[in-house]
Amino acid sequence: MSATPKSAAINRTDILAATASWLGTPYVHQASAKGAGCDCLGLIRGVWRDLYGAEPESPPPYTPDWNERKKDEPLLSAARRNLIEKQSGEIEPGDVVIFRVVADGPAKHCGIATSPNAFIHAYAGRAVVESWMNRWWRQRIAGVFKFPGVE
Repeated sequence: MSATPKSAAINRTDILAATASWLGTPYVHQASAKGAGCDCLGLIRGVWRDLYGAEPESPPPYTPDWNERKKDEPLLSAARRNLIEKQSGEIEPGDVVIFRVVADGPAKHCGIATSPNAFIHAYAGRAVVESWMNRWWRQRIAGVFKFPGVE
């Protein structure tokens, strides 16, 4: 499915506004309902719907366990199918950042950059929050992506 924006064009300001509208949404595993509950993938899915309408695909069931040691990469694979991977790794506001929380495990966390040094994500046990992209997070980046149609 191609990503067709709801409006004529999508810019990074639109992405940041859509993302910020999810702040405070409680953490609920596998959910994607603004104000009611979402997880990190649910946040990305919800922002996609805000920008484009229908989601390009439905995610398969997944566990909240960051300590998995599986070799498959469903989160990175889905990002590569639906977003534009940035080869430079440079993080700009509005980019989707995917993290590998456990070094030898699959990528299991994601958020949307609000600046090169901060991102919004759904945090287990809390809610959708903005966090500093400190050294701990930077060392765990598995990929940086932009939404389709955004320059």
